[in-house]
Amino acid sequence: MTDPQIAQKAPFKVDVEAGKSYFWCACGRSQKQPFCDGSHKGTAFTPVKHVAEKDGALWFCGCKHSKGQPLCDGAHKGLA
Repeated sequence: MTDPQIAQKAPFKVDVEAGKSYFWCACGRSQKQPFCDGSHKGTAFTPVKHVAEKDGALWFCGCKHSKGQPLCDGAHKGLA
């Protein structure tokens, strides 16, 4: 598998609603970051579904290298 494209070297802050599903872009190609717009078609990547447990802000990974996908784990700090 190839590495994903880095959308940005920082997380995306998103206000989420409890019970709502969000489909995080894993490939880095989406024009609607941090969410999927179908740009992964033809690649080995698929979006990651996240269902919000409560209303509030979450930090979705922007570098696409988080081990805690779809949320940021600070992996962007170690990228060149």
